[in-house]
Amino acid sequence: MQDWIGTRETVEDEASLGLMRRLAALLNQDPAGLKRGDPLPAGWHAVLFWPLAPQSTLGPDGHPEKGDFMPPIPLPRRMFAGRRTWFRAPIAIGADVTRTSTIAAITPKQGKSGAMVFVTIRHVIGAAGVEAVVEEQDLVFREAATPGAAPPAPPPPLVLPEGAHVERYVPSTTLLFRYSAVTYNGHRIHYDADYARQEEGYPALVVNGGVSTILLTELAKRKLPGPITSITSRAGRALYVGREATLACHAPAPNKLNLWALDDSGRIAFEAVAECA
Repeated sequence: MQDWIGTRETVEDEASLGLMRRLAALLNQDPAGLKRGDPLPAGWHAVLFWPLAPQSTLGPDGHPEKGDFMPPIPLPRRMFAGRRTWFRAPIAIGADVTRTSTIAAITPKQGKSGAMVFVTIRHVIGAAGVEAVVEEQDLVFREAATPGAAPPAPPPPLVLPEGAHVERYVPSTTLLFRYSAVTYNGHRIHYDADYARQEEGYPALVVNGGVSTILLTELAKRKLPGPITSITSRAGRALYVGREATLACHAPAPNKLNLWALDDSGRIAFEAVAECA
């Protein structure tokens, strides 16, 4: 698979007003407050550039089949593992945008649940000839779930720092559906409960990693004293539909925030660090 390192593709999209208004509604913000030409809110590029794969080319998990841009890794389960994002310049709502993506690394590992392969993709997003967002994403491919296998021992709950800000919410099937719709994400673990349980071994529908990322990004923007310049996130455990989740943050320095998404037992599902200028 190392021959795939350096593989590159460039795709085009439009940061359309309608799409951003739908995302605003999902985030409980006023859709009418967005106008064409306004700067795209930081982090909202996540709903752009999703593959427009023909229905006949989707794999059994709902993702486009591997072997075009994505290496044909022979492991069936795919999950988001983390990302590092730098905001360099604004993108105007309504602008035409391009993204050049490069396979930066392919790393096999052996975990408690079996063989894994991590793929790092570097994205450069531009608008009007200006480099606007640079993002590195880590995806992990895993072996099929073993029926009846005992889950690994969970880590201890996180003890939040004194004075941490805390918000709670319960992910719903409607939230997952609307996020998958606005991102054109066909991964069945987010909407097909039978598939999630029987094929991938999850106890319930899995909350999209992008949901946790954008909710933590929005929390960071509310709490940082200036415009966000970067955010780094890493996935830990899955969050599940219908189970209370906690969003929390703490500022170790004036322009820096540590952020967490915790599951219903207080264990880390996502952790992130955000900074502002």
